[in-house]
Amino acid sequence: MAEGNRQQAESIDEMLPPTAKRRVHERIALKIREFAGVPVDQPLNPWKLAPYVKIRVMNLKEVEGLSEETRKVLLGDSGKGWSGGATRPLPDGSRLVFLNPNHSWERQAATLMEEICHVMLGHSPTRLMLHEETDEALHFRNFDENQEEVAYAVGAAALVPYFTLKHAVRAGLSADKIAGRLAVSRELVEYRIKVCRLWSEYKQRGKMSS
Repeated sequence: MAEGNRQQAESIDEMLPPTAKRRVHERIALKIREFAGVPVDQPLNPWKLAPYVKIRVMNLKEVEGLSEETRKVLLGDSGKGWSGGATRPLPDGSRLVFLNPNHSWERQAATLMEEICHVMLGHSPTRLMLHEETDEALHFRNFDENQEEVAYAVGAAALVPYFTLKHAVRAGLSADKIAGRLAVSRELVEYRIKVCRLWSEYKQRGKMSS
């Protein structure tokens, strides 16, 4: 029995990063993947997951009532600027999530996954609300930095699971190749490599394969 427990513990360790905080994030992310029915080595499509947590995705360009100045601030130039946000729950319990269409599909995916995590983690809406009584349709509040950090970290872990990332790094794959396989950005892959303490190994493997 003890041997079986030890093997089970080792199997679980294979799935989790080395630090305590990242292990917590990874466990939640794996539960999200389980809920979505997506294996750890396959891309997770946030758009397919969104309806199951009562999220309706909207393009920011579809929002009426915004001034031209506000649109310029939100949409930014050359893919920069605001990424997205969610409304308070609507009467039917759903939320609207607005994404910046000027950003790449991969960056929008990370933003949407973050908003999905806010909902699944039970975070209070802090970034974007609808206000019919104001001149503009959107109103912003200060956001909770801790909630933002956790939602982003869990979302990133759901999109780039540690188990798959670790084996890809040990196989000498570049961040670009890993990103292509998981349908995410190179920047998100590199973020995950660093927070999962795989960066030194990644750089070493890169030298060996070059």
